[in-house]
Amino acid sequence: MATKCRLFWCLLLVLFLSNSVSSQTIVKTLPGFEGELPFSLETGYLGVGEYDEIQLFYYFFKSERIPNDDPLVLWLPTGPGCSVLSSILYENGPIRFNYKNSSIQDKPVLETTMYSWTKVANVLYLDAPVGTGFSYSILPSEYNTSDTKTVSNIYEFLRKWLLLHPEYSEHQLVIGGESYSGIIVPALAQKIIEGNADKRYPGMNLQTLVVGNPFTDVHYDINSRVEYAYRVALISEDIFEHAEFQCHREYVHPNKSNTGCIEDLVLIHECLVDLNAAMILENKCASFSPRPKNLQWDLGSLGLNLTDSLFSEANPITSTSFCRNYDYLFASLWANDPEVQEALNVRNGSIEHWERCNKSITYTRDIKSSLQYYKNFFSAKLLRVLVYSGDHDLIIPHVGTEKWIASLNMTVAADDEWRPWYVDGQVAGYTEIYRHDKFSITYATVKGAGHTAPEYKPKECYNMIRRYLAYFFL
Repeated sequence: MATKCRLFWCLLLVLFLSNSVSSQTIVKTLPGFEGELPFSLETGYLGVGEYDEIQLFYYFFKSERIPNDDPLVLWLPTGPGCSVLSSILYENGPIRFNYKNSSIQDKPVLETTMYSWTKVANVLYLDAPVGTGFSYSILPSEYNTSDTKTVSNIYEFLRKWLLLHPEYSEHQLVIGGESYSGIIVPALAQKIIEGNADKRYPGMNLQTLVVGNPFTDVHYDINSRVEYAYRVALISEDIFEHAEFQCHREYVHPNKSNTGCIEDLVLIHECLVDLNAAMILENKCASFSPRPKNLQWDLGSLGLNLTDSLFSEANPITSTSFCRNYDYLFASLWANDPEVQEALNVRNGSIEHWERCNKSITYTRDIKSSLQYYKNFFSAKLLRVLVYSGDHDLIIPHVGTEKWIASLNMTVAADDEWRPWYVDGQVAGYTEIYRHDKFSITYATVKGAGHTAPEYKPKECYNMIRRYLAYFFL
């Protein structure tokens, strides 16, 4: 039986590959946007894996400034499992929803953004790992993936993409992402460095990494939540000091027989559980991912549970009670519109339903820490990293990020010490630069931002990336 099943999938794969090659489409218009797009957008698939059985979907925006000279940024999503379309629409892409003129009773209206990173760079957005966004596999077994498989798939994708777009092979290459991409980005950089050393074609001009509120190491990132909660007055000094003493500063894997520690952690949990961990100043709202059988642009199609929770007295959406998750409904509705998928050249039937974050993928987290990669970069010929942290994020608090950077024992020169950085004469955050030979880490907080900093502070993050890519000080 197993042999017959394998034969079936092999035949299906042959049929698929005979009709499917790498595809690229220049997108001129998008539903919801009036007229032609004022920027260059290419979408497409590239096959990776032994038989190209994994089809990774991408969005490529040429720089709106000087595309022939500007850096090439490969931007990876949060996750694992979240679509990079969320980054485009809500963070650093050139289009967004016009909420003032949009409603979920009608198709959302799109508009251009002032602070798109495509104004200073060519940006290649990738849906990865497989099962994310519009990326899919012809073989069901490939939906069982991991950190290391994802890194290998992205590396193969990037090599093939550069072969199809050789005009970008010598551009400054920037690898970037946020949240869980803090694991993937350094591992991918290591693979690129090794590939260049082995003279794999095409070579890649990797110079820069950018990671935002990056998951890097459990010990530093998750343990720091308790200290961060104390620093921002979410728990009292007595609770913090008692937990620190009882738990010996180990909150991720506490001794379960230590009842004093467990009791303290339960108390801390009660203090934090009703907060919006991604942005502690905003309301905590239910997560919605509507999956209507037949897509309609009306509230009724979303189901009673959704509308009841959205508009009940317990969770009203009014001008005085903002729920960011409500905005995410537009992405789910827009991306599942057949007209939108046709415009983006999404293959018919390749996925059942687009989800902003697909939590059903089978994913093994087999890279436990990124710290070793950063230590390996000490010997890199020339590599620099921008690490930025929204300072109101409880998921990956800036406290832990600062501690793992300090653990690398790099040098901070007098001119590089902690100082404010500014946008329009106002403090946008604080920055410090760490160096080891030709390797450097520029650390920057983004004042008032949450887990995905550009979503909360687009102007500040745009100026941050504009300066950094130009090799200016923040």
